[in-house]
Amino acid sequence: LSGDLPPGAKLPSERELTERYGTTNKTVREALAVLRAEGRIESQRGVGVFVRHRPPIRRLAHDRFLRSHREAGKAAYTAELEAEKRTPKVEVLSVEPEPAPAPIANLLQIAEGEKVLARRRRYFADGEPMETAVSYVPLDIARGTEIEKENTGPGGIYARLEELGHRLHHFTEEIQARMPRPDEARLLSLGPGIPVFHLIRTAYDETGRPVEVCDTIMAADRYTLTYELPAN
Repeated sequence: LSGDLPPGAKLPSERELTERYGTTNKTVREALAVLRAEGRIESQRGVGVFVRHRPPIRRLAHDRFLRSHREAGKAAYTAELEAEKRTPKVEVLSVEPEPAPAPIANLLQIAEGEKVLARRRRYFADGEPMETAVSYVPLDIARGTEIEKENTGPGGIYARLEELGHRLHHFTEEIQARMPRPDEARLLSLGPGIPVFHLIRTAYDETGRPVEVCDTIMAADRYTLTYELPAN
């Protein structure tokens, strides 16, 4: 916490730590386990234990969905990573119709089980997995459009929605913090004790219709969520 050991620094060996602090191997191992559970250190087999170096991405909620980004051909994540001088990558896991789960159907104002297009992706920064996301788009909007393709083109889903006449008006987001499920920990390469942000975003067009719900799981140690709120 003091920064005496900066990110990337190698920790002393267990033997060195026991000698320095006049304690036992068991106590040192327990201390290292605490640091590992807090996400502060990571082990490299055959090399040693190191201070984790994962500078968080600043997620600017008031900036990321500006129309100017879409008009410049950039999806929100791409614009965000480039602003941080990081290299973005998006891995499309699947694109297929499926029945809308009850919470998603409620947000899209459709019947539970009605078919929607589900786009599953995993997002990386400098090769490290940062988040997974599933976008649910009503089939009557997505069917036969670029939204059904693996590569939706410049500006992403929201640019395609606006081209289809669904000019976006506003978004709502709900965020909860929790521990990850095993599959989430695997996809995001999460160590023990690392929580996630579970974010649900709904996009509305100018008629007030919800046109997309995005269900996102974010590695909580890799993001700083930043909001700018009006005072009036």
